Amino acid sequence: MNEDLRNIVLGVLATGVSGSLGWLTRTHLWRRRLRRKQAFFGLPGHSECMLVVNREAGGDGAVHRFDVFALLELSALIKDCGAHAQIVQHDLAQLGFGDRTEFCVGGPGSNRRMGAHLSSLLPGLTMSVEREPVEERGAIRIGADRYRMDPGVCEYVLLARVTAGEGGRPVFLFCGQRAITNQAATRYLARHHERLARSYRGGSFVLLLKVVNSQAYGPDVVELVADVTRQALTAAVTPASPSAGAAT
Repeated sequence: MNEDLRNIVLGVLATGVSGSLGWLTRTHLWRRRLRRKQAFFGLPGHSECMLVVNREAGGDGAVHRFDVFALLELSALIKDCGAHAQIVQHDLAQLGFGDRTEFCVGGPGSNRRMGAHLSSLLPGLTMSVEREPVEERGAIRIGADRYRMDPGVCEYVLLARVTAGEGGRPVFLFCGQRAITNQAATRYLARHHERLARSYRGGSFVLLLKVVNSQAYGPDVVELVADVTRQALTAAVTPASPSAGAAT
């Protein structure tokens, strides 16, 4: 073998080794990233999860189109994790939590299960389901603060990841004042789940998000208003009645 041929063979071998190392490195990083994503969502490969859907306000079992878009956003995340989803109507989801991951979409006015979750998992906040007065419709109360919506201009949505139950699988809540805000919250989660996983290290969190000018920008312009985890997870203290314990 002359020197030129030897150099060619060595060059080919070096290229092959370099390419193999690069492929192995990329595969390792991809698998590590996938494991972190699966851990955050509580979705190991081939696991089952539950998508709880609401109904359109005033509709007969119909799901609002923006909530359908929200389910599509979540379905893509679930598929990326190699898991499988079961879609369940809110009034038929008579199951506990913790045994498998749950994604619950819609406010308590259109999603009975969301109302139950707010009461049992997030006792420190409430959301108005009354249609009158109009200005209070869908208002979110967190402690002493109240967040009212200006439809199409300024609307709010709660994005929560709560771990509860014996199984330890998380419950994700997308509780918005309008259907388009539910989609905005799912899109926010899809875009920022890596940062959220690093920030909360797999623990519970409750974020209040503001959807800006949805009539022009749809669900794309979202601002983080506050991390309300502590307030939401802590039951509100009801002031004692002045007459409580008084002698008669």
